[in-house]
Amino acid sequence: MRHRYILPVALAAVSGLSACADKGEETVERAFQEVNVVDESNLNEVMLTVADPNEAVSYFTRATGDTPDRIDLQRGLALSLVRAKRSTEGVAAWKKVVAMPGSTADDKVELADALIRAGQWDQAETVLDQVPPTHETFKRYRLEAMVADGNKEWTRADSFYEVAVGLTTQPSGVLNNWGYSKLSRGDFAEAERLFGEAIRQDPTLFTAKNNIVLARGAQRNYILPVIPMDQVERAQLLHTMALSAIKQGDVETGKSLLRDAIDTHPQHFEAASRALQALEA
Repeated sequence: MRHRYILPVALAAVSGLSACADKGEETVERAFQEVNVVDESNLNEVMLTVADPNEAVSYFTRATGDTPDRIDLQRGLALSLVRAKRSTEGVAAWKKVVAMPGSTADDKVELADALIRAGQWDQAETVLDQVPPTHETFKRYRLEAMVADGNKEWTRADSFYEVAVGLTTQPSGVLNNWGYSKLSRGDFAEAERLFGEAIRQDPTLFTAKNNIVLARGAQRNYILPVIPMDQVERAQLLHTMALSAIKQGDVETGKSLLRDAIDTHPQHFEAASRALQALEA
C-alpha cells in the first residue's frame, strides 16, 4: 500500500526542486542586473568627468542609440557635447532632454548655458525665465548675471553676481566675471578689487591676474600688484601693462615696461620684442 505514494511524492519533490531552481536563477539574474546598473552608473560618471569629451560623446551616442528613452543617457550626451565645445549640437541635445518626461529645472539651466555658449543670448534669457524662482543654484544665478550683463542691466547683474558668489565654495571664476563687468562699465577701482578677490580665492587664475593689470593700467597705475606669479607670468603681465600704457598714450612708459618684460622672460619673448621694435621704428 505504501508504494502507491512513492511516485506522487517524488514528483512533488522534483517540482519543488524545479521551482527552487527557477527562483534561484531569477535571484542570480536580478543580482547581475543590479551589478550591471552599478557598473554602468560608474562608467557614465567616469565618461562625464575624466574621459576625453569626444570619447564621451561617442560613448553616449551609442548608449542613447540602444536606449533612446533613458533621460540619464540623453543628459550624458548633452553634457558631453557641451564639454567637447560642440555647442550647436549641445543645444539640440539639451532641447531633447528638456522635452522628455522626468526633465528638471536643472536641465533648463543647462540648456540656457548651452545657448549662451552658442551665442544665442535671447533664447537663453527666455529659457531662464521659465526656471522657477525657487530653483536657487549657483549656475542659475551665474547665467542670470551674464544675461543681465549682456543687456546692460547693471543693478540686476550685480545682484545676481552677489547671490552666485554666496552659493559656491569656489567663487574665483564668478568674481573674475563680475570684475570684468565692472571693467567694461569703467568702474576700474571696483574691478581691481574684485579681480584681487578672485586671485585670493584661486592664486593660479591667470585670467584674473591679467585683468587686474588691465584695471590698474586703465587708472594709469603702471606698477604690478603684489600677487602670486612666476617669472613667465611676470613677463606676460608686464607686457599687458605695457600695451595698456601705450593705449593710454604713455608711450615711453610702455617702452620701458616692454624692455622689463623682455628682460624678465626666461626665454625669448617674441610678442614683446615685436611690439618694442615697432615702437622704436
